[in-house]
Amino acid sequence: MAYNEKLADRIRESLVAGDNVQEKFMFGGVCFMMNDKMCVGVVQDEMMCRINPDVYEEALHRNGCREMVFTGKPMKGYVFVSNESMKSKQDFDYWIDLCIAFNSIAKASKKKK
Repeated sequence: MAYNEKLADRIRESLVAGDNVQEKFMFGGVCFMMNDKMCVGVVQDEMMCRINPDVYEEALHRNGCREMVFTGKPMKGYVFVSNESMKSKQDFDYWIDLCIAFNSIAKASKKKK
């Protein structure tokens, strides 16, 4: 499945100064891992953001933001943001900043054996 390469490039550029950033292909797109934790990604034409669950409900009220539903259940702390809702650098940076801020306190997933 294809994903928006231009959006992925914008994310790469915004994370270039970050420590320990890796790319993994998942969810039919690309995910950017920071400090071995899922941070932000691109699925089709949307940005997938891992954000603090404390700001999740507030984020859902922003234009172009919707909950991430996986296997029929919403994943609290994960949202999709439409490409139209982050055309400006200010809007794009808002979402990236939320992802990076939560990454510093998020717990890493357990490693598969």
